[in-house]
Amino acid sequence: MRVHFIAVGGAVMHNLAIALHKKGFSVTGSDDEIVEPSKTRLEKFGLLPAEMGWFPERISKELDAVILGMHARLDNPELVRAQESGLKIYSYPEYIYEQTKDKIRIVVGGSHGKTTITAMILHVLKSCGKDFDYLVGAQVEGFDTMVKLTDSATVAVFEGDEYLASPIDRRPKFLLYKPDVALLSGIAWDHINVFPTFQSYVEQFRKFIDCIEQSGSLVYCEVDEEVIKLVKAARKDIREYPYSIPKHKIENGITYLTPTLQGRAGEGLYPLQIYGDHNLMNINGARLVCKQVGISDEQFYQAISAFKGAAKRLELIAKNENCSFYKDFAHSPSKVTATIEAVKKQFPERKLTACLELHTFSSLNENFMKEYAGSMNLADEAIVYFNPHTIEHKKLKPISEEQVKDSFGRKSLKVITDSKLIAQYISEQNWEKQNLLMMSSGTFDGMDFKAIGEKINSR
Repeated sequence: MRVHFIAVGGAVMHNLAIALHKKGFSVTGSDDEIVEPSKTRLEKFGLLPAEMGWFPERISKELDAVILGMHARLDNPELVRAQESGLKIYSYPEYIYEQTKDKIRIVVGGSHGKTTITAMILHVLKSCGKDFDYLVGAQVEGFDTMVKLTDSATVAVFEGDEYLASPIDRRPKFLLYKPDVALLSGIAWDHINVFPTFQSYVEQFRKFIDCIEQSGSLVYCEVDEEVIKLVKAARKDIREYPYSIPKHKIENGITYLTPTLQGRAGEGLYPLQIYGDHNLMNINGARLVCKQVGISDEQFYQAISAFKGAAKRLELIAKNENCSFYKDFAHSPSKVTATIEAVKKQFPERKLTACLELHTFSSLNENFMKEYAGSMNLADEAIVYFNPHTIEHKKLKPISEEQVKDSFGRKSLKVITDSKLIAQYISEQNWEKQNLLMMSSGTFDGMDFKAIGEKINSR
């Protein structure tokens, strides 16, 4: 098979290119810019384009497929040539479905938690010796790539993103996988640039449930009101498995699962390396999914005890006896609230300084920003950062520091527009019995988190 990638440098795109290369396909690709870690990974497998740019002369009828990344524009010269040549053009989720349509497909969807839940499932299946294909949206410990496709695996596990599939396919990605087993973690409005109303956003999840294969399974969070409404209206042939927070206890900063296991007197006791009510619910959802492919509860609990989390999800950067510094991908209002609550509940005796970067299209929109009201109230000290140049680049209406304060509904909120001032402020604190939590889907303008962690540890 000869496959060409347009915009091969994307996070999932370059991992899919590597996966197909490993499968024995002839893979080529183009992009106008490729940054790390995509660049090094593609180079390792001989897939890095010799030069950046678009080269329509490389698009020939000898190609079996063209895979189009979201980064490409509608007037991309390679895309135009592929369309003129009558070649089959796929989005990456569409092509992944083609590669796995004869397998049992597990798809994890929801506004929050989907990366972590997918990573949990991968970790447990690997620990239990299962063979499986997968796609996950972040690097997971123990896995070299974010995509794996084989001929041998009978199960495939996908993180189901609700964002658009490609510039020419405006369907949400998760609608293209057609799950046999689906998980829905929760619904909280996001991607305002694509779904301008909450109702239009919720509608995508109704479609997600409806695309479950005949007599398939739906594992769902039973404490989410919007999810419950959709489940009540779901097809009757779909088997439903609700989940919520499992039995647990917290001792000395460590969370333990305390399930009652069949065939065993009393309770099991399983220490976790992650924490927070949202992660506990994620664990319970992952357990029910794994059960669908033959993993017993006891096998699951033993395996999940060693799970350290997905990259950038409550990722521990540095710690000493007085302070822990975490970085988290949280950027939407519900994620910010849940992440702050998790850290406060795990370390109730410590002060918490929480810092959020407004980086996405939605978070920098003056109307959507009101959704953040009260989201940082549990933090002892709250800081919000945004870069005015990012707003200009996204061609959004400028926002003021006062607008941010009003939207978050916290008078003591610190609003900073220079990332160097955040680093300076952090370095000036003594961090005695207090934790630091930095949240963003971006990088705080390339802030050196490792250096910050070293400064905290040195105090």
